[in-house]
Amino acid sequence: MAVKQKTVFVCQSCGQESTRWLGKCPGCQSWNTFVEETNIVSPASDSPRGLVANTERPVLLQDVVGGHEARYHTGMGEFDRVLGGGLVVGSVTLIAGDPGIGKSTIALQAACLLSGQGLKVLYVSGEESTAQTKMRAERILKTPAASLYIVNQIDVNAVIEFINTLEPQIVVVDSVQVVYQSGLGSSPGSVSQVRECASLLTQLAKSRGIAMFLIGHVTKDGAIAGPRVLEHIVDTVLYFEGERYSAYRVLRSVKNRFGSTHELGVFEMTSSGLAEVTNPSEIFLLERSKESSGSVVVPILEGTRPFLVEVQGLVSRSAFGMVRHKAQGFDANRLALLVAVLEKRVGLRLEDQDIFLNIVGGVRVEDPAADLGVALAVASAFLDKPVPADTAVLGEVGLSSEVRSVSHLVLRLNEAEKLGFKRCIVPKNNLKSKNEIKLKTLQLIPVVNVREALDVVKG
Repeated sequence: MAVKQKTVFVCQSCGQESTRWLGKCPGCQSWNTFVEETNIVSPASDSPRGLVANTERPVLLQDVVGGHEARYHTGMGEFDRVLGGGLVVGSVTLIAGDPGIGKSTIALQAACLLSGQGLKVLYVSGEESTAQTKMRAERILKTPAASLYIVNQIDVNAVIEFINTLEPQIVVVDSVQVVYQSGLGSSPGSVSQVRECASLLTQLAKSRGIAMFLIGHVTKDGAIAGPRVLEHIVDTVLYFEGERYSAYRVLRSVKNRFGSTHELGVFEMTSSGLAEVTNPSEIFLLERSKESSGSVVVPILEGTRPFLVEVQGLVSRSAFGMVRHKAQGFDANRLALLVAVLEKRVGLRLEDQDIFLNIVGGVRVEDPAADLGVALAVASAFLDKPVPADTAVLGEVGLSSEVRSVSHLVLRLNEAEKLGFKRCIVPKNNLKSKNEIKLKTLQLIPVVNVREALDVVKG
């Protein structure tokens, strides 16, 4: 059978295909994202997919023997927590993040630690030479284990041959955007190449029981390059976040077939690699100014882990015709809603004020329990009235300014008490069952609405 060529136009944002060029993608509504790609379709007998064919046969669900997934522990508690307790055998994990954020560092560090446990690890570096990878490994771990193999290769067929020869238990591919399949006419990093290579490697990992890491780049909009179809192929998607010039990094799970998607790990970038931050609350509150207005401490919950973050608000009169509401680490639409509640229900005149909000430490807060803290931070900055330094705040705010109850109150309160806080403003409905709350020094101040909480702050 002769080799066939197929020319299509592919959207580089969502993977939509078209037989002709389109200015606007009908799938994701993006402009000027269609690129012409020529795919070389080989006969089925010569397809590299035969290398990773799965020979399992259908069985009855009731006959399947259940049990817990076998996991490898990386030796980094923060990393294992985000993975759901460790790296599952036969799983594919995608680590994505901005350039220079530390994706390769955390993957190589995990590879070194896993090889130190006697596991055979293959590190495929497509962007660095083996000498550069060794220099980085020696900086992270002074004496890399003898079972860690590295290779500089971007041909996916060659990578599959290396895996078949070495039979490793863990494979790291850095990065999936530079690996290419010679049977496709498009360039590395294109939608077709990324999708095909990720699919081949995923099938190989599933059929051989290999735990695999894929490192992926993100676009300027923060989405995984190549496109989001890559997220559907893998089992786990981890985002490595943080300011590039800040020492702290946050590892967040957005998809996990073997664990929670609400866990969060905190790391500090040092000269010898990434160091775990076991108590992020102290780090986020270390440089807090206790006498300035607009500063509020909120106990948030990420998965099963409570920690305290500082919410900073700044309100200033607008010098332009249109006011600005800017938020760093918090949903801007949610901020606009809370500002509207303060204007309509509390009576603060914010219609001509620029409002800026910042979550200290580069953390992105999605917990609704931070609503009351954000509202009080804005009100404190507007009234120039500092919130007492020994007071923490939590609660979800409704459109009628009511303060709604939050989940896992005891975990949040214990964390606040451990760090020396004396008072905590909480939703009144959360105190219906006081028998479950056992505190030594922390005083609870129940409130029904935002106005009551503001009156407590005013003293």
